[in-house]
Amino acid sequence: MDLHGFGHLLLAGTWITLKLAFTSLFFGLILGLLGAAAKLSPIRILRWIATTYTTLIRGIPELLLVLIIYFGTTEILLRMFDKYIEISAFAAGVTALSIAFGAYATEVFRSALQEIPKGQRESAMAIGMTRWQTFSRILLPQLWRVALPGLGNLFLVLLKDTALVSVIGLDDLMRQAYVAAGFTKLPFTFYLMAALIYLLLTIISMQVIRLLEKRANRPWQGARS
Repeated sequence: MDLHGFGHLLLAGTWITLKLAFTSLFFGLILGLLGAAAKLSPIRILRWIATTYTTLIRGIPELLLVLIIYFGTTEILLRMFDKYIEISAFAAGVTALSIAFGAYATEVFRSALQEIPKGQRESAMAIGMTRWQTFSRILLPQLWRVALPGLGNLFLVLLKDTALVSVIGLDDLMRQAYVAAGFTKLPFTFYLMAALIYLLLTIISMQVIRLLEKRANRPWQGARS
């Protein structure tokens, strides 16, 4: 396929897409864990905050979230400092996608935590483990195993949602395909190439997720046998 010298731009855009996806994944997982802990907390105000967060974010399209954070933050900074301060498209994209991923991950983690028998936590506390030891040694390995399939699906959605950030000027894969298509007047060629790259990234991600699931389930499979 003749890319008319724009191949290196598509590769650069792919790298930006991957950085955006994995950075958002990192912060989104943290938000998801905090949200799940808050939803299962005995403290009422924490449960209310977590429920409001997941309800609000899951009800707003990701594209609108990207636009609100990008332009809204700029307007807030303008009012605070009385001068125009433009935030980076990458930072706005990471913030929006992390918040969106975290809202869905909250429910995945909450469901996974509820599947772990409460007796295990009580037993760990009874033998003198601290809360952190109980979480890191008893709950986290099981939480990871139970939540991984759901988190894997969320990551695949996140990977494709990175294309939304191109609307605020980030030079990701979608943006570079748009620029190349406009310059060469060959939109089908470059959008098809972008689709193939997204498909390849998705296939690779699926294989990695499958390997992670096998590795996470290996100790339990050995225990059953």
